[in-house]
Amino acid sequence: MIETDILIIGAGPCGLFTVFEAGLLKLRCHLVDSLPQPGGQLTEIYPKKPIYDIPGFPSVLAGDLVEHLMDQARPFKPGFTLGERAETVEKDEEGNFILTTNKGTKHKAPVIAIAGGLGCFEPRKPPISNITDFEDKGVEYIIKDPEFYRGKRVVIAGGGDSALDWTIFLSNVASEVSLVHRRSSFRGHLDSVQKVMDMAESGKINLVTNAEVTGLNGDDQLSEVTITKQDHGEIVKKADHFVPLFGLSPKLGPLADWGLNISKNSIEVDTFDYSTNVEGIYAIGDINTYPGKLKLILCGFHEATLMVQSAFKRIYPDKNLVLKYTTVNGVNGF
Repeated sequence: MIETDILIIGAGPCGLFTVFEAGLLKLRCHLVDSLPQPGGQLTEIYPKKPIYDIPGFPSVLAGDLVEHLMDQARPFKPGFTLGERAETVEKDEEGNFILTTNKGTKHKAPVIAIAGGLGCFEPRKPPISNITDFEDKGVEYIIKDPEFYRGKRVVIAGGGDSALDWTIFLSNVASEVSLVHRRSSFRGHLDSVQKVMDMAESGKINLVTNAEVTGLNGDDQLSEVTITKQDHGEIVKKADHFVPLFGLSPKLGPLADWGLNISKNSIEVDTFDYSTNVEGIYAIGDINTYPGKLKLILCGFHEATLMVQSAFKRIYPDKNLVLKYTTVNGVNGF
């Protein structure tokens, strides 16, 4: 039995930052994650993707951010159960949670913080009849290493931040980058949209709007894609890689059976402290929902900070909690 103060489900950025905030209050943390290494989506899906909205970092690669968060958490000696999925939870006679993983590992804690990102997820695939024939043969749903595309002809589909960011990034790596979007407007950050527009105007990338990739062709490897434009027929384009970035389809998995209030695959929380309807269980980061929710890493950091304050009061109801500033005490002073 592994015992701790706060049991964190999910070792992504919000889970890792929780270790730091809890450590400042002298609370011990243990993290459980189904992935074999910390970092969540940042490590598993896009470690080489630059992130632009982390305070203090004009740009930081997702994998590097994970390393920084690990360094920040290290002084507080968190425990990890990796490669195991949180399966069931129950309470003992003392009111502590007993969590069991799919491999039978048991954990005991008075507080659970669910920081599972999107939960169990799979990429949303475009409705192309033979797309599975080219998976790992030119079709990729995530970009882990941009060097894989160096000197290649890449067609990206999508209209969100991932599609825009990778179009910008790969324009300096691939021999040719084309971005295909079914609308003329984009859902991403305005700055990224403007950059893509400017690059298209200068000829650095190909931008095809009001269009969709509807066909894939090749022998044993992808060699061309068919793009259908609204009211303008079809375009056949040579391509080495097709990367549809339509987001992920989230599934809560076993968490859906924990008695939590769920809304559209997200866990409902009280924004006072990000507590759920189950006393002692909190949810932070992309996995929670509330009015005005923004699925941004920096918002998850804020949620983690308030959550551990509430967790401390739950664990030590008779102790006074005095806010101390790291600028005054440093980290070793806590």
